[in-house]
Amino acid sequence: MAEALLADQGYEGTYQLASFHPEYRFADAEPEDPANFTNRSPFPMLHLLREAGLEQALSHYPDPEAIPERNIAALREVGHEALAQALARLRGTS
Repeated sequence: MAEALLADQGYEGTYQLASFHPEYRFADAEPEDPANFTNRSPFPMLHLLREAGLEQALSHYPDPEAIPERNIAALREVGHEALAQALARLRGTS
């Protein structure tokens, strides 16, 4: 719905949304895959990003296309159990 609202208001190309949720799961990932934690947060949220600011920041970052893969690799090293415990602590449910 939020993506449709951005489009309806003419903000495509100006802003983009990043969504986060405590139970986020990539469509092709197993539930226990630590990669899912790249898009998890203690509570559901939308992050509104200015595309110009994002482009500016990424222009100074080496190999920005590899960021997702590096994040996934780092979280897989930490492991699902440690990440799940940390998220539970943040939610106050540990």
